[in-house]
Amino acid sequence: MAELRSEEEQLEVVKRWWKENGTSLIAGAVLAAAGVFGWNAWQNYQEGKSEAASARYQQLINMTAGTTLEEDQLSAAQALIDELTDDYGNTLYAELAQLLEARLAVQQGDLSAAKQALQDVASNSSRRYVQSLAWLRLARIEVAEGNPEAALALLDQPIPDALAAQQANVRGDAFLAQNQPEQARDAWQTAQSIAQTQNQPLYGVQFKLDDLGAEEATQ
Repeated sequence: MAELRSEEEQLEVVKRWWKENGTSLIAGAVLAAAGVFGWNAWQNYQEGKSEAASARYQQLINMTAGTTLEEDQLSAAQALIDELTDDYGNTLYAELAQLLEARLAVQQGDLSAAKQALQDVASNSSRRYVQSLAWLRLARIEVAEGNPEAALALLDQPIPDALAAQQANVRGDAFLAQNQPEQARDAWQTAQSIAQTQNQPLYGVQFKLDDLGAEEATQ
């Protein structure tokens, strides 16, 4: 600009620059505004989708609250589970629905279906806590099916500290299934200690320790 000799020359340069570049600037501004609008619309869509998934999941919880479900109730529950996993598959509620699906399958004695639902969560979830719940429940099923080695392998997964008491509890079950009562006792005592430290309720562990002591006393 120092080479320009008059304000008129400067004005002519500005006019020429605007003629050459003004359209692209306006287009850029329009695109930026559209991007902001699109992002806000996307955020609103995601929030609405999450709210819809939450409502469906709450409906599922209410539907399965009873201890014994009739066949029509199970069918309706499965329809909701399918809707959550199909339409809201990237949400937390879809994964929770699969965990509930596994529980219902266990109640019906269908361990194969329960394992499939849990394996889906364990393999696909990006949420470590939910993934760990699936590992723990898979380990319980493996113990129930007489596969304590498989259960122990699942319990070696990186389960968060918040679930450490449950992890130790199931590990004790697996050790007992392997006829290793001392290791079972240590695991259950560890589970109790962690539960007390974290102020978490952990039901049934003391009964297992009492039963173990009674068995040893009769040997």
